[in-house]
Amino acid sequence: MHRRTLSTATALAVLFGSVTLVAAGAGSAAADSSALLPVKSTGDIVVDGVHQRVFISDPTAGQVVVTDYAGKVVATVGSLPGVQGLELSPDSGTLYAALHDGDAVVAIDTAKATETRRWSTGQGGGPAYVALAGGRLWFSYGDGGEGNIGSLDPNAADQGVTLGQDTGRTFYEAPILDASAGAPGTLVAGAPGQSPVELAVYDVSSGTASRTAYRFDPGNTGGGNLQDLAVTPDGRDVVTASGAPYYQAVYKLTDLSADGKYVTNTYPNAVDIAPNGDVAAGTFSWYDPDVHVFKPGTSIPLKQYDFPNTGTSSGADTLAPAGLAWAPDESRLFAISENDSNVYSLRVLDAPTKTSTTLTATAPATAARAKSLTLTGTLSSSAAFPAGTKVSVTRTDDESPSGKPLGTATVAADGSYSFTDAPPAGGKVTYTVVYAGDSNRAGATASASTTVAKTATTLTLNNNGKVYDYGRDVTFTAHLGTTYKNRTVEIWADPYGSDKPSTLVKKGTVNSAGDLSATVHLTRDTKVSAKFTGDTRYAPKTVTNSVYTRVKISTSLSGYYKSATAWKQKYYYFRKSKDPVHNTTMSMYPGRKHQLQVQRYSDGAWRTTTAEYFALDRYGKDAVTLDGTPPVGPRFRVRSSYIDSKSGDNVNTTTYGAWKYFVFTR
Repeated sequence: MHRRTLSTATALAVLFGSVTLVAAGAGSAAADSSALLPVKSTGDIVVDGVHQRVFISDPTAGQVVVTDYAGKVVATVGSLPGVQGLELSPDSGTLYAALHDGDAVVAIDTAKATETRRWSTGQGGGPAYVALAGGRLWFSYGDGGEGNIGSLDPNAADQGVTLGQDTGRTFYEAPILDASAGAPGTLVAGAPGQSPVELAVYDVSSGTASRTAYRFDPGNTGGGNLQDLAVTPDGRDVVTASGAPYYQAVYKLTDLSADGKYVTNTYPNAVDIAPNGDVAAGTFSWYDPDVHVFKPGTSIPLKQYDFPNTGTSSGADTLAPAGLAWAPDESRLFAISENDSNVYSLRVLDAPTKTSTTLTATAPATAARAKSLTLTGTLSSSAAFPAGTKVSVTRTDDESPSGKPLGTATVAADGSYSFTDAPPAGGKVTYTVVYAGDSNRAGATASASTTVAKTATTLTLNNNGKVYDYGRDVTFTAHLGTTYKNRTVEIWADPYGSDKPSTLVKKGTVNSAGDLSATVHLTRDTKVSAKFTGDTRYAPKTVTNSVYTRVKISTSLSGYYKSATAWKQKYYYFRKSKDPVHNTTMSMYPGRKHQLQVQRYSDGAWRTTTAEYFALDRYGKDAVTLDGTPPVGPRFRVRSSYIDSKSGDNVNTTTYGAWKYFVFTR
């Protein structure tokens, strides 16, 4: 069924995504990632270490799905009816697959993920499992009392398929097959789903299958429902996974006598063995760990993994039958899980043979820049750390956004460590602590952040509160005090009114005196700001001044018959029968009005007789006729003004127009 004594390809370091499994039990650990699988079912899983690919058969959809080591689907091989068992060639160049519903065995190029050859096995009771042994490819086939074993030479030019190799007619239906390089010329078979378990061993070194060992209910456990089996790399034993008893039983290949057990929990359904003999044992467990990793011959799991619940039932996701496969370099263990909605995931368990390590890091919430702070934490594992164990510390801040290595801290006997640093930059500072791991313990990473206060600088801007005439070009000067590296200042102008946004007038480096000047053309009241964006050591700062701008007003009188200087002013003379017209032109803004004010000189003082608001047209113009029956002789004056807020808007400061003096004659 599985052949996991694969190539010795060099491992690539692959960085996976978010944690998706929660570990439990002895030597608990967390899995690194998981990815959804586009399958309707699963039959078998093998790992190609040369190309770093994972192959998963999907009997229902008739396909083999190919993923990378992160679980990303990179290819799909279709038109494989009922594809079940998979086997990888020793050079990882070819994947062999049994097509139960296609009555054939196929060869697939692992690099190209394309079918290269197909061997027909005859109609009915098609192949179910495959294994390489004795220089031939062996396959099991047959249903309903016709279970048997066949073989073919994968290197021969002709089809060369030989059926009926199990002359003892041992199995009711196609048995599960496996072999190991540690037992060349030996093939192991087991009856799937049957109770009690039935196993057989064959010598296939001659090209034909000769049964050398057989057991019905080996170990006399009464257990059954065999789901998976794997031969140890040394060729000594076969390890089985059956629904009962609740452990992965071990049997000698010589006579199938009991040779130990790997105690897991309810309903064992998968087993795979790494090239160094480490055992991955799987169980169908809604409420208990699903994957159990053992060192060879040990009784206590090194690690256990409990799948999360991604479905809708109370029970968590479960391991698919025969759903475990080691990477050849043992850096990863791949597991197929299924939820109650028949959604499958490929779960990637990182460093499965190493004891889990827990690392913590704590930093002060706040700190002063360039002052010492102490980072503390703990390192723990179920296996004691040797004296002198160290963790490395890296600081990431605005001055070192890619991280700056700071050195190492020695872990004390109680697992604690401390590290002192004086952060040079302000803002968020993150310390990353790394334990690299060793041959027995997995690495771990922890981080802690602190907020480092930045130093305040001075920033000033002149002209605050001043009033200017309409259209005046005014120079504003910002002065920047001491900073670290950033000597850039921005000057912004924000005229009153929603129709004119704040605009950057100038951005530049201050001169040697710390000054930067910019000229602003004023037509409205304006907020002028100087901004320093800060640097790694000094805090940002903004100062905002308000300056005020008058409107532009031009007025005239029409209809007079003469003008002359009198009472030290220029007077306009109107006939009593002629109504004066007061003309106003004012800088325009939508909805703007001007205030028309008329005064009469009486009892030694100017006294207001009329003060009314009149709308300006879209050009800022208006003409008001002063009608009525005026008295002859008294002096009058008139003016137009902009009154902030009362003239319809507030974008300028109050501006009074010049008086126009006039008098009526007969």
